[in-house]
Amino acid sequence: MTLEARELRELSPEELQRKLEDTQRELFSLRLKVAGQQPNTAKRRTLRQDTARLKAVLAEKGVHV
Repeated sequence: MTLEARELRELSPEELQRKLEDTQRELFSLRLKVAGQQPNTAKRRTLRQDTARLKAVLAEKGVHV
């Protein structure tokens, strides 16, 4: 699920914050899960990019993360 910046710009700051928290929580749990396993690097990369995209849109709206 790659988030598109143009779709994110239509959301309210509260919705963006919620999505950011969910994305960061999922990334954290994925890091914990891979201990001793083969990591899913594609999923981790997508989550990191989504986190950065969410932070960029929040910054555009003047919300500090």
